[in-house]
Amino acid sequence: MAGRALRRDRTLNVWPGYVDALTTLLLSVVFLLTIFVTGQFFLSQEISGRDTVLDRLNRQIAELNDLLALERSGRRTLEETAAALRSNLQTSEAERRRLQDALATDQGAQGKASELGRQLEVEKGATSRALSQVELLSQQISAMRQQLAALEDALAASETRDRESQARIADLGSRLNVALAQRVQELARYRSDFFGRLRQILGNRQDIRIVGDRFVLQSEVLFAAGQATLRPEAGSELDRIAAAIVELNRQIPSDIPWVLRVDGHTDARPISSAAFPSNWALSAARAIAVVQYMVGRGIPPQRLLAGAFGEFQPLDAGTTDEAYARNRRIELKLTER
Repeated sequence: MAGRALRRDRTLNVWPGYVDALTTLLLSVVFLLTIFVTGQFFLSQEISGRDTVLDRLNRQIAELNDLLALERSGRRTLEETAAALRSNLQTSEAERRRLQDALATDQGAQGKASELGRQLEVEKGATSRALSQVELLSQQISAMRQQLAALEDALAASETRDRESQARIADLGSRLNVALAQRVQELARYRSDFFGRLRQILGNRQDIRIVGDRFVLQSEVLFAAGQATLRPEAGSELDRIAAAIVELNRQIPSDIPWVLRVDGHTDARPISSAAFPSNWALSAARAIAVVQYMVGRGIPPQRLLAGAFGEFQPLDAGTTDEAYARNRRIELKLTER
């Protein structure tokens, strides 16, 4: 019976490591996705602003094109009017010369020539005004062309800045991924060193185990049944663990955001008392008690995290006393904040 239970324990001990490894991987993926979504959000905000500027510039260009077409139409009308006036002027001058030639022989034609001369002067004035309007219109068209060229330059510069911003964001994301990968590798190395050190300190004990990336203490080593006050004899075990953590804190660079997570677990048998209305409350109180003890032994409180799982993360789904004992535990895990 003891042999079969031992083999079943060894078989089931592997799964928490897998679960936590997958959890760490999922947290890393979620974190990277969060960074990516944040980058995409800021990129979309910047691109949205660029699109607004581009839309405004395009509308201005369309308005200028319409105005330019209107001015060109007006210019063509004025040029046609000026051409007609020039033709009339030439005809009038020819008529004037003819009348002046006939004036020597026909005194009566002199009055008619004088009237034609006045008409000719009026037509010259009208032609001069038309030419002035054509010149003014040409100047306006030139100014519009310059403004249109300036808008096109601004549009090209905005598109260039957009491309540069996208390139910078892509480069930032790549460098961030590299930095995160390096931090994960560094923390994994320190985690391996830490648990290797604990193995040397604690040796091979059935009630204190290292499973995957977690350090598992059976609750009976630290607490009496249904209680969250540390046993007096628990101090020696926790002191050795705390010494290893203090040494680890000196070795890990300060820019790596690591924490030691202390998780409390209970068995599935319900508890209801004035101090602990549920297994959750009991597991939380036990985790907090261990964290407070670690702080008293020199571990920075910002490097500690207390968690409570109650009976909802069992190692053994059985209902025997041995299964209940395996599920009552405190787990220590070195992880990222």
